[in-house]
Amino acid sequence: MFEEFDIGKKIYVVAEIGINHNGDIQLAKELIDIACSCKCDAVKFQKREIDLVYSKEILDSFRESPWGKTQRDQKEGLEFSIEEYDEIDAYCKNKDIDWFVSSWDTVSQEKMRKYNFKFNKIASAMATNLEFLECVASEKRPTFISTGMTTLEEVDNAVNIFKKYNCEFMLLHTVSTYPAKESDLNLNCIKTLRERYGVSVGYSGHEATVSPSIVAASLGATVIERHITLDRAMYGSDQAASLQKDGLEQLVNALQKIPLILGDGKKKILKEELDVSKKLRYWRK
Repeated sequence: MFEEFDIGKKIYVVAEIGINHNGDIQLAKELIDIACSCKCDAVKFQKREIDLVYSKEILDSFRESPWGKTQRDQKEGLEFSIEEYDEIDAYCKNKDIDWFVSSWDTVSQEKMRKYNFKFNKIASAMATNLEFLECVASEKRPTFISTGMTTLEEVDNAVNIFKKYNCEFMLLHTVSTYPAKESDLNLNCIKTLRERYGVSVGYSGHEATVSPSIVAASLGATVIERHITLDRAMYGSDQAASLQKDGLEQLVNALQKIPLILGDGKKKILKEELDVSKKLRYWRK
């Protein structure tokens, strides 16, 4: 399936909604609408069983948020129920846009299977959880694997698991800081990953700007994933690392042009160039 994404044909754009909906289903729908209006190919959410992902000590600790005074209040406030995901599923189908989820534990992954997503997604935070990787790879669904916070040896481990299950995968180069500094992005890792593993490579960006994603595509990234938000000043840890509608629109417009601009790589003289050459190459007259 990932062979369909080719830098010379089409770049697949994923609008990462993540937890930027702040637990509000109407806000989630607004973000889906933005992704649709900007002609993104998919939207992505996140799913956690917070009692599995976080310790009781952490969940009981203080954190002031719109939902209360503890980490548990905040984490629960950001989670959608299955009923809400049912609503998102119906909404995305009506809008004719792909959607999928990056789960953070095996229970969430199993719950999400009911939606029969086109893709799975391994978040960078989960890329070294071998039990979880086995769970996802066993589904044999094409999977994006983000590689932030990982060594090449850790990426090797993830790749070997997906190869063991004969599960198609694509690596996404990622720098897991929010927002990421442009000087830290090291986009040449796109080439490093492609050469080391012999697979297509994409880019999941957390910078606040548009141009690095365009550079990533020019380096051969066939999938671009970017967080989106209504307003970077909103409450939430990912908002500042997200694109607002104007930035997303600018990005998608630029990405759509890249296959046309890059061309087929075959050296040729255009008919229009022949006309110009007759004027400029005076010694041929």
